[in-house]
Amino acid sequence: MGKFATQVIRWQKQSGRHDLPWQGTRDPFRIWVSEIMLQQTQVSAVIDYYERFMQRFPTVEALATASLDDVMPYWAGLGYYARARNLHKAAVIIQTEQGGRFPRTFLDVLALPGIGRSTAAAICAFAYGESRPILDGNVKRVFARRFGVEGDVRAKPVEEEMWRLAEREVPKQDIEAYIQGLMDLGATVCTRSSPTCLLCPLSRDCVAHQEGRTAELPGRSAKRDVPHRETAMLVLRHGVEVLLERRPPTGIWGGLWSLPEVTLETDALAHASARFGVATTRGRRPKPLNAVDHGFTHYSLTIHPLEISVASVSAAAREPGHVWLTIEDALGAAIPAPVKRILSALD
Repeated sequence: MGKFATQVIRWQKQSGRHDLPWQGTRDPFRIWVSEIMLQQTQVSAVIDYYERFMQRFPTVEALATASLDDVMPYWAGLGYYARARNLHKAAVIIQTEQGGRFPRTFLDVLALPGIGRSTAAAICAFAYGESRPILDGNVKRVFARRFGVEGDVRAKPVEEEMWRLAEREVPKQDIEAYIQGLMDLGATVCTRSSPTCLLCPLSRDCVAHQEGRTAELPGRSAKRDVPHRETAMLVLRHGVEVLLERRPPTGIWGGLWSLPEVTLETDALAHASARFGVATTRGRRPKPLNAVDHGFTHYSLTIHPLEISVASVSAAAREPGHVWLTIEDALGAAIPAPVKRILSALD
């Protein structure tokens, strides 16, 4: 075993995280769910979601036999909703095509929807003790600093170099402690800003630390301006109920329930009447509510909610894809985080 792996393993056993709810198990289903939730999401944000999800869907069969509508409320607010759709899709594949038995080989795990090389390696390490390298965002930072890898880590040539490093360093024993140690170092010690190098077991051999370049590494491409978009959402209120509309299955917030979205130029009253078959209260104009800002990976969004009082509702407003719920029930549905903020602020 190389020096790098030895240092990581020793540190993890002494100082790493050992009390996370998905640790201490060889159940590949539980490990799989945790690894999908942890993609691009911090541990602190995942723990409560993971525990609720596992309580409701404790097995592949429970997840596969549930509808996507049953699953999405347990993911609402966690973001990157394609993860939930792929998780459910994969569970159905496992249940129907593999007899409910989670795949045992790396290639079969990798073939499931929503699982890439690093995630498959982590699942196989924790569930089966299989020695394979991982390279998620936090681990890239550890490798870039420790070995002085130059260039944007998201660029393909640099990423390929890092995979070669990862493959070279992966140990044959103690793979679980090694993989967890890399994750823990990246998340708690070798952080993006203000890394605590004095606590790092790799600092004596770390290129970035020894050369005073922790702010430079890992390298990044030139910062691009993030586009900004604006939209409007209709808060149609009929008595104690509000209207939610299911969003398309793909795209932003795919498959979630949401307030109806329109452009800023849309005549909100005319649209509500024509699209949803509602009669608005005579003499009541749409009431602008406080704007809500929300950030995505590639752009930022400002939502301008318009509250509209509804006097009566036709059958068209109760067609599939539309649902009238009390605010309390709507807050418990599978809705995007900014929609929850809008509804939570209603009188």
